[in-house]
Amino acid sequence: MVLAGAGSGKTRVITYRIAYLIRNEGVSPQNILALTFTNKAAGEMRHRVDTLLHQGSSRGLWIGTFHSIFARLLRNSIDLIGYDKNFSIFDSEDSKSLIRQSMAELGISAESVPVNTVQGLISRAKNSFILPAEFHRNATDYNQQKASQVYELYAKKLKENNALDFDDLLIKPLELFNAHPGVLQELQETFRYIMIDEYQDTNRAQYLVAKMLGARHRNIFVVGDDAQSIYSWRGADISNILNFQDDYNDALTFKLVENYRSTGNILKAANNVISCNLRQIKKELISHRNEGEPLTLIEAYNERNEAERVGEQIRNLRLKQGFEFKSFAIFYRTNAQSRVLEDVMRQHKIPYKIFGSVSFYKRKEIKDAVAYLRFILNDRDGESLLRIINFPPRKIGDVSISKLKEFAEERQISIYEAIRRADEGAFPARLVNALGSFSAVIEALRKTALSGTVYDVLTELFTLTSIPLLLQAENTTESLARHENLQELLSMARDFSDHNPDAGSLGDFLENISLASDYDETQESDNFVSLMTVHAAKGLEFPVVFITGLEERLFPLHCYEPEELEEERRLFYVAMTRAQEKIFLSWAQSRYQYGQQHHCLRSMFIGEIDASIVQTESGNFLSDRLAKEKAASGLSSPSRGYQMKTAAPSAAAGTPKPSLFREGTMVHHAVFGAGVVLDVQGSGAKQKVKITFRNAGEKTLMVQYANLKIQK
Repeated sequence: MVLAGAGSGKTRVITYRIAYLIRNEGVSPQNILALTFTNKAAGEMRHRVDTLLHQGSSRGLWIGTFHSIFARLLRNSIDLIGYDKNFSIFDSEDSKSLIRQSMAELGISAESVPVNTVQGLISRAKNSFILPAEFHRNATDYNQQKASQVYELYAKKLKENNALDFDDLLIKPLELFNAHPGVLQELQETFRYIMIDEYQDTNRAQYLVAKMLGARHRNIFVVGDDAQSIYSWRGADISNILNFQDDYNDALTFKLVENYRSTGNILKAANNVISCNLRQIKKELISHRNEGEPLTLIEAYNERNEAERVGEQIRNLRLKQGFEFKSFAIFYRTNAQSRVLEDVMRQHKIPYKIFGSVSFYKRKEIKDAVAYLRFILNDRDGESLLRIINFPPRKIGDVSISKLKEFAEERQISIYEAIRRADEGAFPARLVNALGSFSAVIEALRKTALSGTVYDVLTELFTLTSIPLLLQAENTTESLARHENLQELLSMARDFSDHNPDAGSLGDFLENISLASDYDETQESDNFVSLMTVHAAKGLEFPVVFITGLEERLFPLHCYEPEELEEERRLFYVAMTRAQEKIFLSWAQSRYQYGQQHHCLRSMFIGEIDASIVQTESGNFLSDRLAKEKAASGLSSPSRGYQMKTAAPSAAAGTPKPSLFREGTMVHHAVFGAGVVLDVQGSGAKQKVKITFRNAGEKTLMVQYANLKIQK
């Protein structure tokens, strides 16, 4: 196992090993299997091998993604488990269609369990190599129980179609090997040298196939970094890399810790933070570059001020140090956070591009909500009408819309007027009811718009249509991100209404959005600031990095379980190690969330960095400022946020025992479960703590009776 730290040049490791085996050890390319996660990585690996040897030397070499290699293996032998070798591979949409058919046959409506939810649960089960019978036995909540019924029928239908979905490409080899050991033995003899890239991202099924293939020759070579395992929500299991030494107790482990990317202070900060994780293989990145500048902390009073100050720092660094726009990257934890940053970039004419996503105002759910607002103002807006008439689904299909258009032309009225007068046409009762429901929503929103604010209209829209609730119920990574984006639009509407009490009309609000939507993100060149989530940043590097939104419950994001918190910390580590020269850490004391302004606590991650390498925007070192605050207030910690890493003072005799709890302390209660402390009141026997629990909401408890356990 090669533990390749961030920026240590791990992409060279496997390619050089392959080239060495072929050129120096005389190994046949046909006996080498190299597994990657993307086609791009596989293509680059093959190209590098050809470059190191000579063109065509990689012929016969098995290099590819898990899915492509396993599909190739299955083409040879899948007939042994009841499929034809010319099987089809269903993509996500094909899979969803078959799941929808299965649900219909079982009488399970998409209203009770969204199709995407069922698809996600089945996919996660397959990635963990959980087959239908086991999934059914262990199903606990309503969604899982329904999904378990669908899973069994869906698997049957796939086989009837002689088809595999993407997840089947990972689990069918396991079924094949278990049913026909001879096939496994042949492949074990073929693949004498197995190499796996990004091993920390493997799931249970990938881990099992690799282990079975490598069991005979035990020549398995993995490269990865447990500190960059950030995809558990996609099925990745960090245990695979943490337990490698247990699986292969005679394995050799090498650590690549020399970082070629970042300055000394950046690596020191990253080491500080990741050292707080308990589940890890210890290593410490080192740099032979200079120490570089300290990290800079931006403390803003709200998210708009945070974005303004990020923009100001970009302008200053361009003027004073000559950085180009493309030298800068702005990271955030959730996609919804891009909205304010985009607004400020446009306002100050700073060219930017959203990486790995689309601009906030071009996201489907935002365009859907804005289409409702446009139609309220202008019921002749046919494009907006067609966008919203069946969103959320009202079973008003294309045929019904065509008939509506014909009815409108006959009566020489607008389509919306035709909708309102649908009972006068020869339409089915079901359609008349659906159209009546739609027009009732529009008229109610119009009424609200006459006297209410933009925020009132959007709130009423979400209440009447239940769009956010539907996205929450779907409970997939994509649907929850879309839900967050709608809540950010609601926050934007609240901010707009608060700051434009007299002139803030719905028309003004929509005009602002139109101007933002028309903005040409790429400008005239490729010289732009990159905006992206931290997940999208993995594998990239930039001279200057801004990590924004560093607040409790945002980054780290709503995580109350130790495993979740450790993954959030690894995500922060990934963010920091993208920077080459300079890091800015920013947080806001208040932020609009769900349309309301909330007080924020500074992220605990900032407090895990040695204060002697963090300075404020004014240039003062944070350790000096914290010492002054402590002396002035007599407190054992800063007035807000978290204690930075400093030398611990000796306790004076007779000093009252300090409280174990402070804002942000992670705790566990026997009844309420996991939570985070929001406020501490009083001391000693009368001390109370206000805690927000994941499942039970906010509670205020007496410490001496609550029996709280602090989560390390």
